[in-house]
Amino acid sequence: MFKLKTALISVSDKKGIVEFAKSLQELDYKILSTGGTASLLKKNRIDVIEISKYTNQKEMLDGRIKSLHPKIFAGILALRDNKKHIEELKKNEIEPIDIVVVNLYPFEESVAKNKSFNEIIENIDIGGPSLIRASAKNFESTLTIVDPKDYPHMILELKRGKVSDNLRHNLALKAFEHTARYDSIINNYFMEKFGHNLFPDTLNLTFKKKQDLRYGENPHQKAAFYLDPITYENSIATSKQLNGKELSFNNILDIDNAFELVKEFKEPAAAVIKHTNPSGCAIASKIEEALKKAYEADTLSAFGSVIALNRPCNKKTAELINKFFVEVVICPEFEKDALSILTKKKNLRLLATGNVKISNKGYYINKVVGGLLVQSRNSPILTEKDLKVVSERKPTEEEIKQMLFAFKVTHHVKSNSIIFAKNNVTVGIGAGQMSRVVSVKIAAEKAGKNAKHAVMSSDAFFPFRDGIDEAAKAGITAIIQPGGSIRDEEVIKAVNQHKMAMVTTGIRLFWH
Repeated sequence: MFKLKTALISVSDKKGIVEFAKSLQELDYKILSTGGTASLLKKNRIDVIEISKYTNQKEMLDGRIKSLHPKIFAGILALRDNKKHIEELKKNEIEPIDIVVVNLYPFEESVAKNKSFNEIIENIDIGGPSLIRASAKNFESTLTIVDPKDYPHMILELKRGKVSDNLRHNLALKAFEHTARYDSIINNYFMEKFGHNLFPDTLNLTFKKKQDLRYGENPHQKAAFYLDPITYENSIATSKQLNGKELSFNNILDIDNAFELVKEFKEPAAAVIKHTNPSGCAIASKIEEALKKAYEADTLSAFGSVIALNRPCNKKTAELINKFFVEVVICPEFEKDALSILTKKKNLRLLATGNVKISNKGYYINKVVGGLLVQSRNSPILTEKDLKVVSERKPTEEEIKQMLFAFKVTHHVKSNSIIFAKNNVTVGIGAGQMSRVVSVKIAAEKAGKNAKHAVMSSDAFFPFRDGIDEAAKAGITAIIQPGGSIRDEEVIKAVNQHKMAMVTTGIRLFWH
């Protein structure tokens, strides 16, 4: 019917394309191509027909119009078992296109590299997605390849003389995944650039799998780790693992919580996390001092924990970590001496993030059965000017300093959360309790004698005075909390009776 089979090749990612094209040529495929791909193939002595010559239509608009032509799309979309389609091809001197090898302009990379807006716009591919969708739609007749990893398998099946239905189906599925993801990334970029509604009527999310995990929170659950296509800050998602065992589902949750906590502070900060809650957090003039204080805040709970630092891990810090049993250390980087010390522990996972960057862009997402809960990031900025003194006694400058420190820690602790802090260290933490007064009691028990002259932070208002009375028993001198309870007067009265100071913020910090 037609003399040769035809492949159309036009790729942005040219990895492996020369070898693949050579294999197609050896299998007597005629190759159509465009622009840079055609130049590369010709340079490697591969016979190529440029699409502009095949269609007799020159590229237009600085290359914006290349492959958008009936001769191309008819060749891709024609059903091979439809006589009318085949007759129309013959009548118009169009040959069927049997293989379409296309991947798209690097829009995602252009955004990540902070290129100019005009450069980013020019990396919105038009012809590519159209070619992919057309060929994937006609998967029974036309093969679509968007991933260089599929080249070897494809050649193997072509050499056998028959392409399996399984491969055709998988390639079509991957093709539609490819274009759907591409369109979602562009949509989200435009939402970020021009969107006036934080929560649009349709929320298009796309994530790329980084790795399969051994299991989920528990061994009977399956799990995988997916990444946002575009990130605006360094995090667990952008980190590089330098040592240790494969990360687990629970490791990733703990690492995320730990690193997001230390990112709150401009000063050298360390956090020790266990089951998504900090057992200790501290700031100091040196990172090794911050870590020592954070770890010693609750050494019992810190066993088998995750450590996060917002400064590079130096030799002194590494020597300190080496004395503990921890699962993971995450920080901007590991100095050479530190790395040589810590890598002696083969199972210790070490993650480097690069410089600490903070952004409030993006969403917090919680999956529920049948839907999603979506909310803005929870990173309120609070200064001394934002505090409202509601007690008879005004807090001292040192108390204010400690309350602001505790406030930053509070919204990284599961509700109901209570933080006792002193000397820039959390000395007691009560987390995840059904009753606020119980969280106060737990924090007091954790702190012991260290609660004396400490401050207390609460993620929400006190519904009764009992939490204040328990704090006074422990030795707390000042309290920071949102306020807003119908019993605020009762609570303030208790504060004044105990000669404590209290400020309200108007900011609730629930975290479930």
